[in-house]
Amino acid sequence: MTTVGVPEGWPATEEEARAVQDELRGRVVLDEPGPPPGTGPVTGVDVAYDDDLDLVAAAAVVLDAGTLEVVAETTAVGRISFPYVPGLLAFREIPTVRAALDALERPPGLVVCDGYGLAHPRRFGLASHLGVLTGLPTMGVAKNPFTFTHADPGPARGSSAALLAGREEVGRALRTRDGVKPVYVSVGHRVGLDNALAHTLALTPAYRLPETTRRADALCRQALKEATRDRSPLAGRAAADPARHWGRTVFDQQGQPAGTPPLPAA
Repeated sequence: MTTVGVPEGWPATEEEARAVQDELRGRVVLDEPGPPPGTGPVTGVDVAYDDDLDLVAAAAVVLDAGTLEVVAETTAVGRISFPYVPGLLAFREIPTVRAALDALERPPGLVVCDGYGLAHPRRFGLASHLGVLTGLPTMGVAKNPFTFTHADPGPARGSSAALLAGREEVGRALRTRDGVKPVYVSVGHRVGLDNALAHTLALTPAYRLPETTRRADALCRQALKEATRDRSPLAGRAAADPARHWGRTVFDQQGQPAGTPPLPAA
């Protein structure tokens, strides 16, 4: 498990974060099809939070796209790097997700995010942001449509309907199981929408959500559980960032629980 702090110069306010989105959005590549489904590696990334401890855990799980067997996996734990603001969630997750990706022992190939890419109010969700920063082909598969509308896809697996922002198509609602609620697919970077839909279907042979997401979700939850074991909220926050006043007087009186590994200060 990799332990990370908040990167130097990371945005600290909504205005700074939106300025970064505006700067990077123009670098998104939308005219590449991306790797063909069922070939090479495909990697799922996901995160889990403990807001009381000011911690986020990320997992990156590489699957063989043909067999869907796990061939590599890593985790990283760090401080939550940005407050919760709708539309700016990538700033809470990317430092730890990148650390997990960087720790992989093999190329990740296509990266599938549990979230959005183009289907984002500012057209720059986590999948797009992560793709631009890493140069990797990325796509998002979300559990709900956020603020966008769509017609009801047909009941059969593989049916889809345009996910719309007004008249603009920003993704597709895709039925991955007969008669089951759809998922919401959007391109991130260096992947076409039709190809993203095909990848999603290839990754959902038995469940509504892609195997990449299912495996990464389980792994990041386990990593967070291990990271928070034996931590009190007060001790965890103070260890994560001694410069911030997490009730330091009380913390100094109580002491840090035995065996609690400190996180590096940002």
